[in-house]
Amino acid sequence: MRRPKPIDREKFLKDDEILVSKTDTRGRITYGNERFIEISGYCEEELLGAPHSIIRHPDMPKAVFKILWDGIEAGEEINAYVKNLAKDGSFYWVLATVTPSFDPVSGRIVGYFSVRRSPERSKLQKVEPLYRDLLQVERRSGMDASKKMIEEMLEKEGVTYDEFVHSI
Repeated sequence: MRRPKPIDREKFLKDDEILVSKTDTRGRITYGNERFIEISGYCEEELLGAPHSIIRHPDMPKAVFKILWDGIEAGEEINAYVKNLAKDGSFYWVLATVTPSFDPVSGRIVGYFSVRRSPERSKLQKVEPLYRDLLQVERRSGMDASKKMIEEMLEKEGVTYDEFVHSI
């Protein structure tokens, strides 16, 4: 499936709206609630079985997703501000909480569950410049350099990425 060309049009979630999706351990979508499907612009058939990255906006630093994946694969719940790309090229910001789903018998991770809400605009004013800086470093020197930059910032602040997200 061809990725849409981003356009400068933002979609907004209402304060009481929640986007929900589930994926398998490889990040392929296995479920999306009605609002997730609607705002993404894809039909359910296009989303089911597709990689969750189908909605990844190119303005998102890969380092943020690396931190997110490292955390959830380790069994942690992770929060992150994410800019998503809809099928029509528009974008929408979310505050995502991603949680591993565990097999009740073996205890192994069998997938991931993501709940996304509308972020506070004042917090995005702090996130957007950071993501722009990370993306610049990433484009110039690669994802590892961008990840190192955010890890150094977190170490200086004495917080984990998840704590940083909550502290904004």
